Amino acid sequence: MPKSAALYKAIIADDEPLARRRSARLLRERDDVEIVAQCSGGHEAIAAIREHKPDLALLDIQMPDVDGFGVITEVGVDAMPQVVFVTAYDQHAIRAFEINAVDYIVKPYTPGRFHEAVDRALSRIAHRASEETRLSSTLQRVADRILVRDRDRIRLVRIRDVDWVASEANYVRLHVGATSYLVRGNLGKLEEKLAPFGFIRVHRRFLVNVDRVAEVQPWFGGDAILVLANNAKVRLSRTFREPFEKRFLSP
Repeated sequence: MPKSAALYKAIIADDEPLARRRSARLLRERDDVEIVAQCSGGHEAIAAIREHKPDLALLDIQMPDVDGFGVITEVGVDAMPQVVFVTAYDQHAIRAFEINAVDYIVKPYTPGRFHEAVDRALSRIAHRASEETRLSSTLQRVADRILVRDRDRIRLVRIRDVDWVASEANYVRLHVGATSYLVRGNLGKLEEKLAPFGFIRVHRRFLVNVDRVAEVQPWFGGDAILVLANNAKVRLSRTFREPFEKRFLSP
């Protein structure tokens, strides 16, 4: 999701105090940017980027210690925020865009030109955030399914549709309603994948989707029988009964 107003963090790096103050004044006219650091040189900018992890960096190019390009090299292109170069020199523009800078402002500039560049940077940030959210959602949809072989075809079974799982030698059997699927695998490794979806170990051979548990019936020797919503019955061994009760039954 794109960030809301006043949550985009920015740093300003310029060795000229007047130029720094002007950039700061223009940014403060906005309600969508917060200045987290003002730097008088490249070393300060590097430290500020690493500490604050800003969304936007307004960088001068020619600074006495480390220039703007040196800042990017030191921090690393992949770790850099969106960059708008604010400089008195126009001969570096091609190189700036080669490293994917958002914009290149030559001093003296108008307030309109400045805000245009910042708007472009924030738009790119919001677009990237939207793409990352979309990709994450896509990966999640893939991650919440298990590939199973059903005769001559491959199916994708949603993890949340699985009632319980049983180990069978080098395989695990997924029980989904009245159907079951045999999948080659290890119950311990599968437990790690299923735990975020509400599955818990109830026996050395069984995992159960706690959302499917309808009843717990006492049995012999401290064991119990779990009755699932589809009337399937799964043994809860006394070894796993305490963590089960803490996870599922305790207030």
